[in-house]
Amino acid sequence: MTKILNINSSVRNSDSISRKVTGEFLAKWKAKEPNTVIVDRDLAANPLPHLNEQTLGAFFTPAEQRTPEQVEIAKLSESLIQELVDADVIVIGAPMYNFSITSGLKAWIDHVARAGVTFKYTDKGPVGQLTGKKVYVFTSRGGVYSEGPYAAMDFHGTYLRAVLGFIGLTDVTFIHSEGLAMGDAGVEKALAQTSNTINELLPA
Repeated sequence: MTKILNINSSVRNSDSISRKVTGEFLAKWKAKEPNTVIVDRDLAANPLPHLNEQTLGAFFTPAEQRTPEQVEIAKLSESLIQELVDADVIVIGAPMYNFSITSGLKAWIDHVARAGVTFKYTDKGPVGQLTGKKVYVFTSRGGVYSEGPYAAMDFHGTYLRAVLGFIGLTDVTFIHSEGLAMGDAGVEKALAQTSNTINELLPA
């Protein structure tokens, strides 16, 4: 039985392209594997707090030395990390906002990228601990950034690939829905291409 962690980070709901395509992907997956368990983490409906001094203090204090307040603070991060540990597959809906990820997704990353927990430092450099999992990242972008003259402005996919790899999630497939601000024809073309890619990833 496959367990999927589905992370949506768009602040939009019914009109969100990233939510639409992740929903399409998961529906097709469930049709192929009905026993799949999907755990939803909606970073817009249930936003995570951004890091502050107290949170960092709890993270960097050894568990056995934490105060009761620090124990309580660390529980959120620990629950988010446990969702990752338990998942076989991770699906991330990641729209591009101002050339990068949403602040909600960045907050999630800040809670799960933990030294000594999801990565550790060794004499050979940092080593990610969340290995053996498959990740699918569904992006939505107004312009075209995967190639062409604006590729140098893609701090979106490049950052996600780097930070996911840093914690051990190296088997990552990106599915880009691009050109969404280029009129109805652009949206139709992008969604058709994404649907074709989903069908290739999950053949009938």
